[in-house]
Amino acid sequence: MGSTRNKKLILVMLSLGLLTLAGYGIYAWQTHGDRSKQISYTAFMQKVNAGSIARARIAGEEITADAKSGEKYRLFVPAGANLPDLLIAKKVDLTSTPASGGPKWFEIGFFVAIAVFLIVVLRRFTSMGRSRARMIDHAESATRFSDVAGAEEAKVELLDTVEFLKDPKKFSLLGGKMPTGVLLVGPPGTGKTLIARAVAGEADVPFFSISGSEFVEMYVGVGASRVRDLFAQAKKAAPCIVFIDEIDAVGRKRDAAVGGGASDERDQTLNQLLVEMDGFEVNSGIVVLAATNRPEILDAALLRSGRFDRQVTVGSPDIRGREAILKVHAKNVPLHDEVDLMVIARGTPGFSGADLANVVNEAAIMAARSNKERVEMIDFDLAKDKVLMGAEKKSMVLSDKSKLSTAYHEAGHVLVAKLTPGCDPVHKVTIIPRGRAMGVTVQIPEDDIYCYTKEMLVAHLKVLMGGRAAEELIYRTTTTGAGNDLARATDTARKMVCEWGMSRAFGPVAFGHNESAEPGAKKGFSDVTALEIDNEIRSIVTGCYSDVMALLRENMDVLERLSRELFAKETLASAEIDAILGLPEVEDDAGMAAA
Repeated sequence: MGSTRNKKLILVMLSLGLLTLAGYGIYAWQTHGDRSKQISYTAFMQKVNAGSIARARIAGEEITADAKSGEKYRLFVPAGANLPDLLIAKKVDLTSTPASGGPKWFEIGFFVAIAVFLIVVLRRFTSMGRSRARMIDHAESATRFSDVAGAEEAKVELLDTVEFLKDPKKFSLLGGKMPTGVLLVGPPGTGKTLIARAVAGEADVPFFSISGSEFVEMYVGVGASRVRDLFAQAKKAAPCIVFIDEIDAVGRKRDAAVGGGASDERDQTLNQLLVEMDGFEVNSGIVVLAATNRPEILDAALLRSGRFDRQVTVGSPDIRGREAILKVHAKNVPLHDEVDLMVIARGTPGFSGADLANVVNEAAIMAARSNKERVEMIDFDLAKDKVLMGAEKKSMVLSDKSKLSTAYHEAGHVLVAKLTPGCDPVHKVTIIPRGRAMGVTVQIPEDDIYCYTKEMLVAHLKVLMGGRAAEELIYRTTTTGAGNDLARATDTARKMVCEWGMSRAFGPVAFGHNESAEPGAKKGFSDVTALEIDNEIRSIVTGCYSDVMALLRENMDVLERLSRELFAKETLASAEIDAILGLPEVEDDAGMAAA
């Protein structure tokens, strides 16, 4: 940090020196830029009497004169001299102006500018090392556990943290030491920040909130200074909660071979965070909550005992959790009697709390747009489709040829999903452009799925291949419309080989993935193995594609019939699809896994 202060001081001194030189140069140019020669009053009078002066200008006590020879003179008039009459008598072109205060005002303005600049620079540098955390006083924190739905297990795990904040001494009576660091782990939108606020609200303590990216700056040492300032504020406000969102921005694994090692700004910031957490006194009343959706990339020093030694998983809610979340967000929304939140919850597997909040909000907006007094079930269905598939692009007019091509593509997805065991049921298919997709096939799982079998993943790969296979069978060519399908299929196959041990060639071996690796880090396996992995991924994807091609060839008549109906109606629901395929009607709940 000492070197950082020296750099700041050097920068300020250089700025002051440059401004001083610039000011002196401007002033010197103003005063000497005319290249006039300063002479005495006696010499000037001799030249006037000799008739060698052509023009003269009197400004207060200063005289500037031009000689007939082209020379320029400058002098000051002595007190009591009656110079104008003499100049007029000698036929000198004389002009007179009042004394100018220009140089004096320039000097004052220049030094005022220097002062303002230095104040701005000093404030900038002194504030750069201050924490940018936003503090919410306990009187302003209105969030409680009752406002958090769908995360009951996480709330239970945090109850003792609330008790600790309310009465830190209670836990030290029997020699216990409460964890001072709690890491909230879960996918985006599951309510990690909301839970942290609820802990502060339940404990009735101040809440400091900051993002991990707000620590790091381009200047080395600034992040460490902000960490020190944050914890200095927290110690003054204890008991309190310090919440660091997206801690992986500053807590990523350190590697001395990458990014400059310990001299790197992020590493220094992380080191200071570790030091501050180690410096907590027993039951000091400060709890550090942090949130991340990538715990695998965090430095091991952060997760050891005494720091973030308690991890609380905040996952996607189950069906009961989704219903509870919908009730929370629909609390102030007038609902029609026909609205059944359990039906909506059943049809939204995999939705996070943020997704469900968006569904309720979109439904309310659609109802208001239609001048309804209450939100109806149809509004929720439309809102769910918008959240899942994107808004309809009504302004995009497709030719019949493009519509028919899209219909064959989506019909291929649907038919493979219907004829392949282990696939999720199809809820809806549409060829109306939505978001970035020309068409969407919507599938739903019958129940919440927390673990996938190899058969389920292979079935998913085949559904993804169905669109491209249908295009190739009908048109003897392929389009760019299958690009996203291929990317998802390849990614799934790679995880099957590298992470889940679902490859015949490699068996139960995990090679990991490179998402968490720093640039330049080793892969953990040889180039020969990497080539074999690529071949195995290709084998899985092409194998599924061959099976799909054979399946569609055997059912070309059904593919044609389904495509023509989809082309005519543009959107088909589950019951309509079953009717076209001649399958018995099955009750369907809305949801999605778009292909």
